[in-house]
Amino acid sequence: MSIHPTLRYADPRAAIAFLTGTLGFQELHVYTGDDGSVAHAELAWDDGDDTGIVMLGSRTDPPGPFDTGKAVIYLTVGDPDALHDKAVAAGANVVMGLTDQDYGSREFAVADAEDNRWSFGTYRPAS
Repeated sequence: MSIHPTLRYADPRAAIAFLTGTLGFQELHVYTGDDGSVAHAELAWDDGDDTGIVMLGSRTDPPGPFDTGKAVIYLTVGDPDALHDKAVAAGANVVMGLTDQDYGSREFAVADAEDNRWSFGTYRPAS
């Protein structure tokens, strides 16, 4: 089974720039609507053992059925310290500094400009 989180943004181009430039996602596809807005985008997260895809698009006015609230996304990373340092150097809003969890994970979290939380850690859920 694959799970692909999908987020809607008021400014998806800014979200794409943040996720790729600050956190290291890779832009796979960006499809625009007739009005130039981002209709659908796919970004890849490659942690070395697995690749995940997050999808995003533009919020609509009035809000549509998929224009939900904020999200918390957890991604695995082999070296959270290096990614944390990169995010801090890029000016990311760190909402949880590097933390060693009781369950053995080393983690940190940042907020994007629209207040979604992006959490990174070494914990890998069992399949």
